[in-house]
Amino acid sequence: MGSGFPTLLRKELLRFWKVGLQTVATPVLSALMYLLIFAHVLEERVSIYHDIPYTSFLIPGLMMMSMLQNSFANPSSSLIQSRLSGNLVFILLPPLSYREIFAAYVLAAMARGLCVGISVWVVALFFTDLPLHNPLWVILFAVMACGIMGTLGLIAGLWSEKFDQLAVFQNFLIMPATFLSGVFYSIHSLPPFWQAVSYWNPLFYTIDGFRYGFFTQSDASPWHSLAVVAGVFILLCLASLRLLASGYKLRN
Repeated sequence: MGSGFPTLLRKELLRFWKVGLQTVATPVLSALMYLLIFAHVLEERVSIYHDIPYTSFLIPGLMMMSMLQNSFANPSSSLIQSRLSGNLVFILLPPLSYREIFAAYVLAAMARGLCVGISVWVVALFFTDLPLHNPLWVILFAVMACGIMGTLGLIAGLWSEKFDQLAVFQNFLIMPATFLSGVFYSIHSLPPFWQAVSYWNPLFYTIDGFRYGFFTQSDASPWHSLAVVAGVFILLCLASLRLLASGYKLRN
């Protein structure tokens, strides 16, 4: 008996690609608005790293913020829509193991996040030159960050029974953690207390390590950031696989 994994993966990929104006173009436009407003207001007033303009500093943060939010949105919205429309059963009937379900949802989430991130980068290049000193670090942190949020989105989609619950997850966890992760600023510009708080935010390490790939400068050691991001990714993967294996809110 064949596997339904390719079909589920294709379905999740087409789900966001067929409405690309909403799922890709809209996040790019939002990031562009942030870039135009913050760069115009703060370009001459803020200096982060030596010889790096604020606009250049801002772009990797906006890329990562867009990737994080869209990677989370893909599996979480897909699962809750399937639950509310009553077609979640069609995921459970085919010969799909819980590992295949996990892989299909997370890979599609990563694809959407990376697509949005690349699109933001391409548009931003029209406004400023952006160095890329270490592409491998950029790719590594981009992939793992999208994996983290895709896995977290899967967990949120399993837990949420209606859109109100998903909104709580987004508004009280994802949004604050994203905006307080150093997208618009270096945490070294914060008071000591808030610097200490930022070091407990895993999303800070995704952005800081990602930015290191562009400038070879960062607020924390890139190896430390890599260890934190990899550790969080592994823990979330294990948690989501356990939920899927138990049939949490799927079969019971």
